Amino acid sequence: MPIELRRRRALRLAWGAALSLAASFGIGLPVPVLAPVLCVLLLAMRNRALPLRMAPVLALLVLASCGSGLLLIPLLRHAPLTGVLLVAVGLLLVFRYAQRGGNGLLANLLVIGLTMIAAAGAHDFTLALSVVEAMAKGMLLAVLCTWLVHGVFAEPPDAPAAPAAPQPGEREAGWIALRAMLIVMPAFLLALIAPDRFMPLIMKAVSLGQQAGETDARQAARELVGSTLLAGVLAILVWGALSLFVHLWMFFLWVLLVALWQARRLQRLVASRHGPAFWVSCLTTMLILLGQSVQDSVAGQDVYRAFAVRLGLFVMVSLYASAMLVWIDRRRGAVGLL
Repeated sequence: MPIELRRRRALRLAWGAALSLAASFGIGLPVPVLAPVLCVLLLAMRNRALPLRMAPVLALLVLASCGSGLLLIPLLRHAPLTGVLLVAVGLLLVFRYAQRGGNGLLANLLVIGLTMIAAAGAHDFTLALSVVEAMAKGMLLAVLCTWLVHGVFAEPPDAPAAPAAPQPGEREAGWIALRAMLIVMPAFLLALIAPDRFMPLIMKAVSLGQQAGETDARQAARELVGSTLLAGVLAILVWGALSLFVHLWMFFLWVLLVALWQARRLQRLVASRHGPAFWVSCLTTMLILLGQSVQDSVAGQDVYRAFAVRLGLFVMVSLYASAMLVWIDRRRGAVGLL
């Protein structure tokens, strides 16, 4: 792939992440970290711009897919065991659908609906509706930001298409979906207890589930914790730099700089032993940590204590995910020998 093309894609990803983050905080979206996370996913999955007329369509898709979690709320309230089992089965089917070549964006939205929306609704139905609304608004802003950065750093008409990822076999896809579901479920159960505290943990667990599905088990087990720790270090550096001069534009510029540092490694402009899933997970985790810290600061909470607790939870769920990957991989080997 030409270096110039990779540079365009790295700039597009960094500018999209920084622009959507600054815009979501600037206009005061209810959950401002959703727009940049969705923007990064859209830019990482597609090298072509989505037409602007697709924004309302995607917003409706968000409402429909995330609204599926609303149907589980009565079961989670009145028959919790049945509701949790249905969520587990739904996650297994969605992850398997994604592994078999299904639409990645739709799979992400369905996972969010089954976990974040259902957990929020089991606690407070109004909270679930506000999360669905925030998702729709975040998607609209994400599509707008991707359209803008594609206009500035346009993909050449003769650019080669991204190679299709190899699809695992029927049995392999089932094992990958199983381990991804087992990674997400503990975060979902914690969110059932206190959704306002553990909602970011679900976003991180979903990211880990995707990362685990794109790499082999042993490599993923090493990268899951590494991407989380690196994201925490980068978030600390950006927060320290931002404290020198607190302003939205400085927030935008610092995030742009650090996102570009990661995007260059994702696009192989700088040699890296880690794959694209590592850097996408690192970038999204950093955005979640930074966004939540800014919200804690606005709410008058102890930012450093909240950050330490949140990063500790992220590391713990990453360690759990690594252990689960190794265990599932060994079980699969044992079953294969029978």
